Amino acid sequence: MSAEERLQALLERAPELESDRRRLLLGLAGLFGSMGVLGSGGSALAALEPFAAAPRAGSLPGDLWRAGAQTLAAAIKSGDVSSLEVVEAHLERIEAVNGKVNAFIALYPDEARAAARAADAAVAAGGDLGPLHGVPFSIKDNLDQLGKPNTNGIEENLNLIAQRDALVVERMRAAGGVPLGRTNLPDMGLRVHTYSEAWGRTLNPWSPKHNVAGSSGGEAAAIATGMSPIGLGNDIGGSLRNPATCCAIASLKPSLGRVPQFPQGAGGGIGSQLMAVSGPMARTVGDVRLGYEILAGQHPGDAWSAPVDLDLPSPSSKKVALMPEPSGGETHPSVAEAVRQAGRALTEAGYEVEEVEPPSFVDVVNTWVDLILVELEGARPFFRQVMNPEATRFLDLIYENWTGRGMQTLTSALQRRHGLGSEWSRFFVEYPMVVGPIFTQPPFEVGYDIAGKAEAWDTLVQLRLTVAANILSLPA
Repeated sequence: MSAEERLQALLERAPELESDRRRLLLGLAGLFGSMGVLGSGGSALAALEPFAAAPRAGSLPGDLWRAGAQTLAAAIKSGDVSSLEVVEAHLERIEAVNGKVNAFIALYPDEARAAARAADAAVAAGGDLGPLHGVPFSIKDNLDQLGKPNTNGIEENLNLIAQRDALVVERMRAAGGVPLGRTNLPDMGLRVHTYSEAWGRTLNPWSPKHNVAGSSGGEAAAIATGMSPIGLGNDIGGSLRNPATCCAIASLKPSLGRVPQFPQGAGGGIGSQLMAVSGPMARTVGDVRLGYEILAGQHPGDAWSAPVDLDLPSPSSKKVALMPEPSGGETHPSVAEAVRQAGRALTEAGYEVEEVEPPSFVDVVNTWVDLILVELEGARPFFRQVMNPEATRFLDLIYENWTGRGMQTLTSALQRRHGLGSEWSRFFVEYPMVVGPIFTQPPFEVGYDIAGKAEAWDTLVQLRLTVAANILSLPA
């Protein structure tokens, strides 16, 4: 399927992903634009065979690792293939590929095989089967998995053993999913490139010299190369969407409260409480929707979660706010053109597309910057003790650019957030969808974000539309 066809398919499915009172903020240009840039890494593409020549949905390829989650679930339920065969195919794929990209940092093959055999026995016995029955999935290494270390990328946490599953892991298991292992992330999830003190660097499978992004970079690389059909990540500043863009896969950052954060969301800082969410990653939008359906739903452990139906009435307006060149920084012409191509596709599909920005856009971005940096500021001495030099350099360079400090900055950010959210909510009445880039520049070469003060700050500036969704708790 060509880049244009994948974009059109995504556009057609976009209204189904999530519609709530704040509607849908969807970055389409990343999927379309990044493929042209990252596809230039031809040698990596040939060597690693990322999931570039995907079979059509519903067909079962000879190489089972090429199939998507929905296709595998249907084949397992029908008896066309066993869960054990599917798991073995993915373990073989991991053996063949992981050494080249360093996406998985821990595997549990014996447990996966045992779960697959149990899944096959359930198929033979008949009865109800979950939507992900017998299908393997992967887990970002900052989500709790019962009995496994949750390192968050640092050696300090190698003995931090989870006493229960995170709710998102629990729900994937309850849907029949089979955990394969855990994937890499930058130290404490605090960089836009995946290089961890504990596990090393994850490479972009399309072009190793380019950024794989983060913080769910291991997940994105594993899924893009067929080592996993579907996985779990999280997002406080683009961490689901950034690596999905750089690795040419799909992801969804749900609205705050749609996918409960428990137990890790309980007791976090105010920025984490208001902005951090977990969500699915996969190679197709259909599989992302499947993951979202599995993960969404109220839980008493998360006070922000609410009993809201998955599907709500579509907005009456078909207006789309197109942001090819978001204010507050430069946008590469190829990225801007990709956004405008998305706008033309939406126009052909019957939408009314206008190049217009939501109100107070730059102030929204600055509010995210203030809230995230004031929350992290007090932990910087700890970060210096446990994080690798590259990660601490990135943070140090960011703070050299930032003028905010302390409680006054925090209070101001929280006050501004409420007013800005009100402005955008009213804007969404007329424009229920905003379309723009995840990154406003092509994926940077590895090391750009720590080259200097200006480059580090530019890394955040490139993500200005992306982080707007976090500070306002919007789906994206």
